[in-house]
Amino acid sequence: MIVKQDSKAKKYTMKRRIQYCLPIVFCLCSFATTQAQTDPAKEPANDFNTPLHLMKPEYKTFYGIPRVEEVKAVIDRVFDFLDKSTPTTVINKETKAVITDYSKIDKNSALECGTFRLTSYEWGVTYAGMLLAAQTTGAKRYSKYVSDRFSFLAEMAPYFEKLYKEGVVDAQMRPVLHPKALDDAGAMCSAMIKAQLDGLKFNGRGMIDNYMDYIMNKEYRLPDGTFARNRPQPNSVWLDDMFMSIPAIANMGRLTGDKKYYDEAVKQVLLFADRMFIKEKGLYRHGWVEAMSEHPAFHWARANGWAILTKVEVLDALPENYPGREKVLELLRAHIRGLVACQSGDGLWHQLLDRNDSYLETSASAIYTYCIAHAINKGWVDPLVYGPIVTLSWNAVAAKVNAKGEVEGTCVGTGMGFDPAYYYYRPIHNYAAHGYGPVLLAGGEMIRLIQQNYPKKNDSAVLFYKTEQKTGESIFQAK
Repeated sequence: MIVKQDSKAKKYTMKRRIQYCLPIVFCLCSFATTQAQTDPAKEPANDFNTPLHLMKPEYKTFYGIPRVEEVKAVIDRVFDFLDKSTPTTVINKETKAVITDYSKIDKNSALECGTFRLTSYEWGVTYAGMLLAAQTTGAKRYSKYVSDRFSFLAEMAPYFEKLYKEGVVDAQMRPVLHPKALDDAGAMCSAMIKAQLDGLKFNGRGMIDNYMDYIMNKEYRLPDGTFARNRPQPNSVWLDDMFMSIPAIANMGRLTGDKKYYDEAVKQVLLFADRMFIKEKGLYRHGWVEAMSEHPAFHWARANGWAILTKVEVLDALPENYPGREKVLELLRAHIRGLVACQSGDGLWHQLLDRNDSYLETSASAIYTYCIAHAINKGWVDPLVYGPIVTLSWNAVAAKVNAKGEVEGTCVGTGMGFDPAYYYYRPIHNYAAHGYGPVLLAGGEMIRLIQQNYPKKNDSAVLFYKTEQKTGESIFQAK
């Protein structure tokens, strides 16, 4: 017999069924959500089923805080490549036989040509980078690289000076013996002074004095004393010449204690800035020509690198509170602000700094990395502001050092131009010597930066802190 339920009983039964089923429905929904998070193919990710803020960005290069040993591995690769590529031997030009008895050096003798020249301005930067790497890594092979080559050049000087007087000119020894441009003298002189100040033993004072005599007394100048050239136009000022002259002068002040060198260094920094620094952008123009009615501003990256490196070198050399030092420091800070505003999202800087469709260039980016990291380590700029920026740039620069230790993406030597195409289409080459010293400098200074500061990722972003943050949380409040 079938008993019919009245309407009141039906409602009660239905209510009980809903109460029973609700937990099951909730569990099924939770399971579906979990499945969607772990298996996106079953349901497209959205704001409800996926913590989108935890998605991994697709960075082109490593984003994060490098370990000291990782930085050292990069510059070690560079060292290994350069050590094999820059021999210290004399050969017979005809037979290619190595000459070990230097008393037999004659008109058929020459310094062996490696991949790079031992006496170029680019190699002056490389020697400085080796010295810094020796300081920050403790590896003596870096300083030995410098002392071996400087000792070799000093030993060769009298032999090749005799040949020079006989009309035989060796391409590598001529700039040491008879410099004819700031490119020949400044960077090499500065590196030799640094080596002597670091205690390296080599008979280099004669070479230093010879270089300095050229810089101070023989280089062409404008009437107000600014270093200049008569190419590509008469009375042309090259931004590059800041570095090819001023650091050597400032370091000569350190070596001798003679204030005239400090005064000249400060004077030159301010003279160059008066003509070349564009305050509105915080960048320098590459060239200035006296005869021009207007002065175009092409902000070539590596020339801006030479300018910022010059200011860092001068600040390192000048005694504290020396007249004019504060002006140089303010120029450095303004320049750093201008450069940082131009950094690409991948960490490198463009060939023309304010033109984002020009290619990304390695040597300038490495110089900026060194200079900004050095400014942080010296207390000249705020690590909280600039630490993340320079960490990003180092990671990008490190990615340009290939497995062989070659530095990729470096612009070849570049003159002065007054149209964008000239800079846009300058070739890049792995054997452009300009990239190697800056990478060594950048790596050496990054080791100090990591050791002396407190970088940590917070909410996936690289940040710097004034004290060590010991939390293991991925998102945290600073303590």
